[in-house]
Amino acid sequence: MSVIAPGDTLSPLIHLIDDDAAVRTRLALLISTIGLRVQPWSDPQAFIKGFDRQAIGAIVLDVRMPGISGLTVLDTLASQGVDQPVIMLTGHGTVEMCRRAFKAGAAEFLEKPVNDEALLEALQNAVRQHVRSRERSQADRQAQERYAQLSEREREVLGLIVSGLTNKEIGRALDLSPRTVETHRANLFAKLESESLAQLIRHYAGLADAHP
Repeated sequence: MSVIAPGDTLSPLIHLIDDDAAVRTRLALLISTIGLRVQPWSDPQAFIKGFDRQAIGAIVLDVRMPGISGLTVLDTLASQGVDQPVIMLTGHGTVEMCRRAFKAGAAEFLEKPVNDEALLEALQNAVRQHVRSRERSQADRQAQERYAQLSEREREVLGLIVSGLTNKEIGRALDLSPRTVETHRANLFAKLESESLAQLIRHYAGLADAHP
């Protein structure tokens, strides 16, 4: 059963992996009531090979399944760098199982029969977490691309700016005239698309420290 609406690719996508058809049907319908797309899977191996890693969303994963356990699937996803948050479900939870799931990166661990409100709240939190994570990753990539455009001298100036030096101090440190420092500073703000010193430091201090 699939409850993905035809042509609907904008709403977050929830992958639901459970070998129990009745559970898949019930939870898929429940999840779809809050506007999330659902892709049910009965085979965890097929899920690992075929799911959309680029979509915004989350993964709902049963712990006990024939052939491969949900915890093994969780470990596989972590080793592959999959960033969708994972919510684990189990009808026979233990403290050790819960501990292992969180250590492997699970976002939530819920016991069956699953409380509807608890699952929906966990999914909404997971989706928000994933959106924020993707936004941060995109911002980091853009920052790195902009930083790569800087000349060696501009990187030197940036490093001194984020260290708190004034233009005069930068000029003395690099043996540059105040006007040249001002020019480099203006070029930095333009290339890095920063509108304030605080924004420049927030986005590029780490890069400047890592690439002196």
